[in-house]
Amino acid sequence: MIAEVDQALGELVREIPGIPKDVDVVFDAPTKDWAARRNAPTVNLYLYDIREDLRRRERGFVETRNENGIVVTRAPGPRFFKLSYLVTAWTQRPEDEHRLLDGLLRALLPFDALPAELMTGSLAEMGRPVAVTIALPPPEDRAFADVWSSLGGELKPSLDVVVTVPMATGVVFEAGPPVTAGVQAEFSDLLEAGVTEDRGQRVPEGEPT
Repeated sequence: MIAEVDQALGELVREIPGIPKDVDVVFDAPTKDWAARRNAPTVNLYLYDIREDLRRRERGFVETRNENGIVVTRAPGPRFFKLSYLVTAWTQRPEDEHRLLDGLLRALLPFDALPAELMTGSLAEMGRPVAVTIALPPPEDRAFADVWSSLGGELKPSLDVVVTVPMATGVVFEAGPPVTAGVQAEFSDLLEAGVTEDRGQRVPEGEPT
């Protein structure tokens, strides 16, 4: 699932108008050592956080039916995971980095979800949209300064791109055989015993009802 999102984001960035073709698109951790080795204009998409979106948990089961419309399996609904990417631009001059970030922001802002043509593998199999948000405030329990501190680098202008991905749990239950017989009821024993249908009282033989 993560590999498919990486591929889709990478292709999306590479196809952005105004992004030079000689700009590298990578997913490395932007540490000091990495920055020192970089020798070409680069857009870095660093995956720094993965967490489940508990607000989107679904109850109930998803049913699978055969060609006759009979339920054959039931599975819990998918879980939704938020993949957070720290997007940075790396060039020799800050002005060029700002232009790259501006182009990325303008190009990604119209997308509420990954384009269908970029969804492959498990993303395509789920048949659900993969939501994308950009430059939203981070949760209260997470700050970009903490991310940079963990990487051992200096704070740098960046965009926060969050992709919310549905993922199957892998749990599947086989459905039982369908019920083919209807409900039947017999009243012969009650009628032979002289019980009326409307009152449910026994009527002695020979007396009018």
